[in-house]
Amino acid sequence: MAEHTPYVSVIMPIRNEADFISRSLGAVLEQDYPHMCMEVLVADGMSSDDTRSVIAQTAVQHPDVAVKILDNPGKIVPTGFNIALAKAAGDIIVRVDGHTIIEPDYVSRCVELLQKSGADNVGGRMTAIGRGEFGEAVALATSSPFGVGGARFHYSDQEEWVDTVYMGAWPRAVFERNGGFDEELVRNQDDEFNYRLRANGGKILLSPRINSRYYNRSTPRSLWRQYYQYGFWKIRVLQKHPLQMSPRQFVPPAFAATILGGALLAPFSRFSRVLWLLALALYAVGNLGASLQIARKNDAKHLKLLPGVFAILHFAYGLGFLNGLLKRGRDMLLPGNNP
Repeated sequence: MAEHTPYVSVIMPIRNEADFISRSLGAVLEQDYPHMCMEVLVADGMSSDDTRSVIAQTAVQHPDVAVKILDNPGKIVPTGFNIALAKAAGDIIVRVDGHTIIEPDYVSRCVELLQKSGADNVGGRMTAIGRGEFGEAVALATSSPFGVGGARFHYSDQEEWVDTVYMGAWPRAVFERNGGFDEELVRNQDDEFNYRLRANGGKILLSPRINSRYYNRSTPRSLWRQYYQYGFWKIRVLQKHPLQMSPRQFVPPAFAATILGGALLAPFSRFSRVLWLLALALYAVGNLGASLQIARKNDAKHLKLLPGVFAILHFAYGLGFLNGLLKRGRDMLLPGNNP
């Protein structure tokens, strides 16, 4: 290993990524960071497609970087990440997702900023890329404050201290102090870990110099499922860390509850009907205004899909949150049931 050059372990928790893994893994293997100072640990969630054979074929083309495939029987990101972390030899741990293509200087930038900033976690903006008209609309919606609230890694162009970042890069010692990812959480495991990191005095840096491209969901069904799960699993994070929640995260469930409650009460109460229609109208105005602004800056063709995409983002997350609240509400209310 070169002098003063930290050894880096890149961890990729993936499952059934045969169609994309050659691109995401290929980008990792083409980093400008010294290849003798890198290893790649792919934690495969027991893929049922050709993911493993594609990984092997891709690795053969880059024999100067050590690539290891690890079994992840849990099949989800946190179990895969922790399995790889236990095997990692790196002084620095870099996470890369299977649907993301990192720029050639990604690892170098992460290492540089960790060393110079004193941060415990660094990451860049999630630059969303959509495939097809619906996917393009999703990319625009999830890169806007109206779509994702105050999650700054979706749209910020400035270097700043934040609550969380996309993916992440950490000195190994961070995990020795804080433990690994919470293996109960199918979603939101990065938010939960970053909360623990900050609660223990850690700092998280978002930098526009760390660049990657995330290929987002491209169908209404897959987008709905993704954001429903985000909302559902946020309740488990709330149970474990009540102070982790910010006001913006309660807006979608409040919106969903208002729409559902208003629809149920409207036939029986004129007052409820007026409030329900007012809430719908206010949301429609806000949604259309944000959609018009984004379409004007990008392409007018997106105006026909953006309102529906925003509605999916907000309503799916809100319903998932409410359902999680119903299913786990008893644990939250009864003493001694909070982990």
